[in-house]
Amino acid sequence: ARPGTAMAMALAWRAAPRAAARLLLGRRGIASCIDPSTGLTEDQKEFQKVALDFAAKEMAPYMAEWDEKEIFPVEMMRKAAQLGFGGIYVKPDVGGSGLSRLDTSIIFEALSTGCTSTTAYMSIHNMCVWMIDTFGSEEQRRRFCPSLCSMERFASYCLTEPGSGSDAASLLTSAQRKGDTYILNGSKAFISGGGDTDVYVVMCRTGGPGPKGISCLVLEKGMPGLSFGKKEKKVGWNSQPTRAVIFEDCVVPVGNRLGAEGQGFSIAMQGLNGGRINIASCSLGAAHASVLLAQEHLTVRKQFGEPLANNQYLQFRLAEMATRLVAARLMVRNAARALQDGREDAAVLCSMAKLFATDECFGICNQALQMHGGYGYLKDYAVQQFVRDIRVHQILEGTNEVMRMIVARNLLQG
Repeated sequence: ARPGTAMAMALAWRAAPRAAARLLLGRRGIASCIDPSTGLTEDQKEFQKVALDFAAKEMAPYMAEWDEKEIFPVEMMRKAAQLGFGGIYVKPDVGGSGLSRLDTSIIFEALSTGCTSTTAYMSIHNMCVWMIDTFGSEEQRRRFCPSLCSMERFASYCLTEPGSGSDAASLLTSAQRKGDTYILNGSKAFISGGGDTDVYVVMCRTGGPGPKGISCLVLEKGMPGLSFGKKEKKVGWNSQPTRAVIFEDCVVPVGNRLGAEGQGFSIAMQGLNGGRINIASCSLGAAHASVLLAQEHLTVRKQFGEPLANNQYLQFRLAEMATRLVAARLMVRNAARALQDGREDAAVLCSMAKLFATDECFGICNQALQMHGGYGYLKDYAVQQFVRDIRVHQILEGTNEVMRMIVARNLLQG
């Protein structure tokens, strides 16, 4: 544990924005039983420390302002990209960091302690760059990846439609081939970064019904026929804009197709396996922050003449929160290793990890808010923002009901 960093983050999370700098002076260590560096290699501990320090200094003091004013913190993310966080698991020859899925999970968990909403967008951006790096031609990789890895440009993932959420294989956005172009018509819903980002990885129908008729196109902002809906008003995730993405006779060069025609659904699902690990990792960071906030509050807050920390019921609840956090972390890291190794059970392990971690971590954050009493409901206290930002993790990247279907189907196949 690194006491200075740990307490700096804890105080920044708790503080109102104007008071953050004044409160970054305390000292408190992270209990070894929840230390996120346990079991990591020395290299992993080093880039985890870099991510934690960045979260404490560049994210935590500003997360409340980004939330309240709905600021998309572009310059902060470009600073993060200078540390290699714009293309974490992208190959180095196009500007990526070339790290493993486990390394990526560790980094996103650490960054999420500073601002879960912004880190979640960064995880989606990373997924898009990985798709282009993995399935794109050499020309596509060199055209798109360097500026995305540096976050000179930002990317959005476009799968969900107004009429197809969990049933992604039924999407209706169509791309008709005309010579060397596709004519794209349709719309996508709930697109993170939509309208503010530069590159759109779009799943569309180039063939018949079902998954085999889906292809993947990469669009760039400014293409004729590409437009955006109104900025959505959301419960959380307010540091990243969300809009509908609309295609009206949008002309896209065939050279912007990733992979072969009909490969899009496979690309989407492979991307989502990693996306589920990433969003689960963001949940871990929010839960870890919330445990520290609860620990701090129980220590300093007095009721009935003594600190709340002396109340055995609250001690038990804190112990349960810590136990659920560590269990979720172990499950996420196990799935990340399976995905990195290409194991046959990787997809179902990613689904299990996403299901367990997002459900448990939301419960941890919500319990931390409850422990704060009325203070937890005030926006001067960061715990409420973690609750709001983490809630959507049980819905996106495949709802947790769909995760249960995937796990059950795997169990009952044989």
